[in-house]
Amino acid sequence: MARRGSSSGRWRHLHPGYYMKRPVRFAAVLTAFVLTTFVVWDRRSLLRDHEAEVSRLYDELNELQHQLREVGGHLGDGTEILSGTKEEMAKNNNVWKAEIDLVNSQRREKVKEAMLHAWNSYVKYAWGQDELQPQSMNGVNSFGGLGATLVDSLDTLYIMGLEDEFQKAREWIATSLDFNKDYEASVFETTIRVVGGLLSAYDLSGDKIFLEKARDIADRLLPAWDTPTGIPYNRINLAHGHAHNFGWTGGQSILADSGTEQLEFIALSQRTGDPRYQQKAEKVITQLQKTYPSDGLLPIYINPHSGVAASSSSITFGAMGDSYYEYLLKVWIQGNKTGTVKHYREMWEISMEGLLSLIRKTTQSSLSYICEKTGDSLSNKMDELACFVPGMLVLGSSDYDPEKAEKFLSLAKELAWTCYNFYQSTPTKLAGENYYFNGGEDMNVGTSWNILRPETVESLMYLWRFTGNKTYQDWGWNIFQAFEKNCRIDSGYVGLRDVKTGEKDNMMQSFFLAETLKYLYLLFSPPSLISFDEWVFNTEAHPLRIVTRKDGQDTEPTRISVAKPLGRKQGNEEQN
Repeated sequence: MARRGSSSGRWRHLHPGYYMKRPVRFAAVLTAFVLTTFVVWDRRSLLRDHEAEVSRLYDELNELQHQLREVGGHLGDGTEILSGTKEEMAKNNNVWKAEIDLVNSQRREKVKEAMLHAWNSYVKYAWGQDELQPQSMNGVNSFGGLGATLVDSLDTLYIMGLEDEFQKAREWIATSLDFNKDYEASVFETTIRVVGGLLSAYDLSGDKIFLEKARDIADRLLPAWDTPTGIPYNRINLAHGHAHNFGWTGGQSILADSGTEQLEFIALSQRTGDPRYQQKAEKVITQLQKTYPSDGLLPIYINPHSGVAASSSSITFGAMGDSYYEYLLKVWIQGNKTGTVKHYREMWEISMEGLLSLIRKTTQSSLSYICEKTGDSLSNKMDELACFVPGMLVLGSSDYDPEKAEKFLSLAKELAWTCYNFYQSTPTKLAGENYYFNGGEDMNVGTSWNILRPETVESLMYLWRFTGNKTYQDWGWNIFQAFEKNCRIDSGYVGLRDVKTGEKDNMMQSFFLAETLKYLYLLFSPPSLISFDEWVFNTEAHPLRIVTRKDGQDTEPTRISVAKPLGRKQGNEEQN
């Protein structure tokens, strides 16, 4: 009886009548319920605040260490106490640095192993074809049979010190790569992947076979620029030279497709001494300058006959707009920031002021995001593709005055946090293709596939190099682990059809090897490896050497010094 009575006593607390007779207890329970609900609802905001605080503390730690090193340098041969403090500081700093270097070395080796797995799978199942379909274990020529994955991987193999793999790829290019194909190629994709990949391999290795092949394919692309305005058509037959635009654009040229060849074609003119490539590519910018809007934001469709942008089309830093803005900054860097390329920087700064007009924040967690715009109407949609923006802002911020530099660096950090949350907000910890922020709400995934894109880790690499904040390395490592968990299979890497369910697709995109794994490797490597002082990345992550441009000397052949690759087994510490 006592046992049953004890049980009944416990169950009575679940009966509403118990609390109706005891209003004080009812108020206490109701208060507890409300507080618990508030805590649950507010957990993402608390997490964000925690991450932001950690990031701030890392920044302060880096600054304090810098100040301590300066103080230590000024102490000289002071008293014994000061001398001992200096030595202790140096010792502790070296221990701390060694621990970080060890972690980065281990992470770097994991990324290299992932590259080997992806590459060996391509070699086994899709050698010489454009891309691997890992699930069906076969190749597909999605770019007309130009060996896209092979060419895209050249510089990644070289940078990682995978010498045997690089030489195997080089031999195929020398003996089997043929561009005389009756194929309607995308001028944009062929330029950034094939021309860019070959030029980067040449800049790194000094092997002229890569320069010869780059010139061959570029010659086949040149007729695309034969329009009344110089704005290129975006498709061309590689064998016959017939150029036109995609039917779905209504005959218009695409902004990103037309404004993302300058780096490669300028580099090709510099390397060969032939001015035609540079002249064709730069005429596009000259044409756009004639009607450049005051906010620097261009719609994604441009008429190649009139040179006028279609005002009814959207403005975006995502698909079809993104890399145009990126190349304004990077051509200025490629020219070593001289007066000859000053107008690129000026156009970019105007566009960045326009970018500020597209920034909004959510009301719940204060997440910054980039809107899209059509006419006077804003859309609260942001592509994962636009996650290159934080890296671009960091890269360009240091040449502003201090106040503006801090403003754009702060924005870069805010946007990077949003992009990282694109990943963290899904069950697989991988980002969808785009997100919506309707009604000031936090992000909701729109198109839910993930095709192994690199943009977020690209920005994390830039942020880490410029700030020294290890948090960005940790974020990148979390993203890499999510790729390993969800996308790695025995025969390569696949994307996801749905980041919510983890359902896999059947494609290993060439840019996974060219960009995603390369940026992750560099994220865990010393900044001296492919230094920003000597190299600039094209939009497919192919590094090109920076060459000073001077009036009347743009087309003299550039002599290329060979970049020393890392040994297969060694780390990167000796690069410091």
